Amino acid sequence: MFESIKGFGVTFGTMFKKVVTEEYPEVKKVTAPRFHGRHQLNRHPDGLEKCVGCELCAWACPADAIFVEGGDNTEEARYSPGERFGADYQINYLRCIGCGLCIEACPTRSLTMTNEFELADDNRQDLIFTKEDLLAPLLPGMEQPPHPMRLGDNEQDYYVNGPQLARVAQEKGDQQ
Repeated sequence: MFESIKGFGVTFGTMFKKVVTEEYPEVKKVTAPRFHGRHQLNRHPDGLEKCVGCELCAWACPADAIFVEGGDNTEEARYSPGERFGADYQINYLRCIGCGLCIEACPTRSLTMTNEFELADDNRQDLIFTKEDLLAPLLPGMEQPPHPMRLGDNEQDYYVNGPQLARVAQEKGDQQ
């Protein structure tokens, strides 16, 4: 008998408190700065892709959600500063567990995770993101690959001196 009165006491105690309701679809929730959301393939400041097609992200993925196939750059068709680039890149978000091991495995910091978390869909095929879906957008001053290297003569210029060369290129663009 005493337990049922005690249970009603909890009910009556919470009955008059303000209800906390999230207005999710209308009001988007702000995520933490280091939130692991959708993946993104980054670019160099001139627009070339950072991915060199090494497949380390696919090897590190415990859920086997990443498929990478490397391709060779030529002087006529250059997509990245190195010898190779990620010709075919896919992430299957039906399998991805958001662990971030692929990010840690990437030697060129090509693959990062954004704060975008809305990945639900009613079509399973739309949850397999291709390279075109994952590539970072072109910013002002960037050029759509394939094109020759603009920030140096070799890949060392991009990976070692890249930040300084990017600032110089941006300053030249701001002066014009």
